[in-house]
Amino acid sequence: MSYHGPADVAGHPVRVHLTGRLEPVDGRFHWSGRVEPDPHVAGLLRAGRRDVELRIAQRVTAARLAEVDPWGGVRVTGVGAPPWPPEATPSH
Repeated sequence: MSYHGPADVAGHPVRVHLTGRLEPVDGRFHWSGRVEPDPHVAGLLRAGRRDVELRIAQRVTAARLAEVDPWGGVRVTGVGAPPWPPEATPSH
């Protein structure tokens, strides 16, 4: 399962690339990915903010900012239902 497209991080519009999987050890869905380079989101992380709200379409979920990559993108992670709408997930 994956999603590539527009999103909103902490009230700021961005583009994200996310993937997810069901983790058999804890039985929960874990997702992670990258926010494309954005000075605002990188600034949040550098200022010490890790917990943010991620919105994709009408879905809102808690997310955690992890690190800024060498290109200025920010790694983001979460646990729970996929933050992207079911119709955004390509069928296999």
